[in-house]
Amino acid sequence: MREELLGSGTPEAVVDDAVLILSELLSNAYRHARPIGAGDCVRAAWGRTPDGGVGVSVTDGGGPTRPRPSNPSVTARGGRGLSIITSLARDWGVRDDRGGRGHGGGVTVWAVVAPSEDDGFASSMRFDLSGLEDFA
Repeated sequence: MREELLGSGTPEAVVDDAVLILSELLSNAYRHARPIGAGDCVRAAWGRTPDGGVGVSVTDGGGPTRPRPSNPSVTARGGRGLSIITSLARDWGVRDDRGGRGHGGGVTVWAVVAPSEDDGFASSMRFDLSGLEDFA
């Protein structure tokens, strides 16, 4: 995913967020859901949005509950994934795909990373280094 998105001109900061989101979604599917059908798999997809952001989704066979952010204790070993996604994504949600398109259905969790507004934090800073030799 990283290579494909960087190759398409997606800014690195957007790619980094999308990769982390994909990792969280795949981890959640592995930990909390069933595989899709008899193939014992999940489906991951990603792509550029028309405005230059990135959409990421993971489809699995569903689980006993629907994904929702939680408030884990400081010492908890998990439970922060959807909070991380909420902080990185412009939007995210859950879609019930049961009975759809002949793929055996399932549940899709998706997220959209907003396009980068500029070249990042460092490029927005301006320094005047012309007087720096006075400190030598």
